[in-house]
Amino acid sequence: MLHRGWWLVTSVYLVVDARLSASELVLIGVAQAVVALVAEVPAGVVADTFSRKWSLVVSHALMGTAMLTTGLVTGFLPLVATQMLWGLSWTFASGADVAWISDELADPACVPVVLIRAEQAQLTGTVAGLAGVGGLAWLTGRSTAMVLAGAAMLLLGLYVAVGFRERRFVGVPARSILVRGARLVGDSRVLLAVFAATFLVNGVAGAFGRLYPLRLVALAPAVDPVLWFTGLGVLMCLAGAAALRIVQPRIGSASTVRRGYVVACTVATAGVVGLALAPGAISGSLAVLLGAGSLPLTRSFGTIWVNRQTVGAVRATVHSLCAQAEYAGTIVCGLAVAVLADLAGLFVALTACGVVLVVAIVTVRR
Repeated sequence: MLHRGWWLVTSVYLVVDARLSASELVLIGVAQAVVALVAEVPAGVVADTFSRKWSLVVSHALMGTAMLTTGLVTGFLPLVATQMLWGLSWTFASGADVAWISDELADPACVPVVLIRAEQAQLTGTVAGLAGVGGLAWLTGRSTAMVLAGAAMLLLGLYVAVGFRERRFVGVPARSILVRGARLVGDSRVLLAVFAATFLVNGVAGAFGRLYPLRLVALAPAVDPVLWFTGLGVLMCLAGAAALRIVQPRIGSASTVRRGYVVACTVATAGVVGLALAPGAISGSLAVLLGAGSLPLTRSFGTIWVNRQTVGAVRATVHSLCAQAEYAGTIVCGLAVAVLADLAGLFVALTACGVVLVVAIVTVRR
């Protein structure tokens, strides 16, 4: 609820209030990814060595601070700094939450079902966040809503610290964790394929998430972007919840996860290329619904797929290694898209994103 609603307002804030260019928007994402890439595996080792719960508490504290301070600045360099802190915060959360759930359930057959239910809860929270934080921004201003969302995230971290217990966690010596996790990934063709696809898809997702607000505002400059993007976000969540509901009964099958990944990538490709070709606001909105609505589902399927291939002792570290592939994709693809956007325009940049997604589809299918 908090971070999705916050990002809705922030995506408009960066374009309308901070007046960032297309390349600056993408470069902020690249800077965020560089910090996350460096810190991701050490944060995963911390979760496997010391505590999954306290990794999440640290994540909430850093995330709330980043959210709050973003609403207080408009310069490019200060925004880069706050978004780098935002990227650091995610390194302590990625993998730790899934590992904690897996520990507490102690039943591998139940984990995929619970993770899909968790994704559905995220979509429900997203709708509430888009309506709540978006409505707050409309009433009080974008900056105020961003600051209040950050303060609420800090309080949520405090609630996790005092309101939850970690009952089944068993720490592993730090020296052996990274070696065991890396060996597990290197010996698995499935994990290597998922990591490669994750690199490509997340590179596109990071760039597309920052470029589509710029493209839509250009297509319809007279429309209130907060209300417009709130409506799009709600529709995305409803469609995503429906898709997850369809696959939930069969999510225990590896073939279902693979097909779901391919279908989500295919729909996302249609949306990304469709936005590049869109002549007006309606067609552009439909393209964003397809692209931005499908890309998060690839991460849901990828998380379940990776979790099936890991063992409890190094689970958070393996998820962190996968997250490193995400951040590396954001850096490499993000830089390439930023250069294309500056030199050749949004049309070429978005079309290139579509081509990258096709490569990801081929990788997963093979």
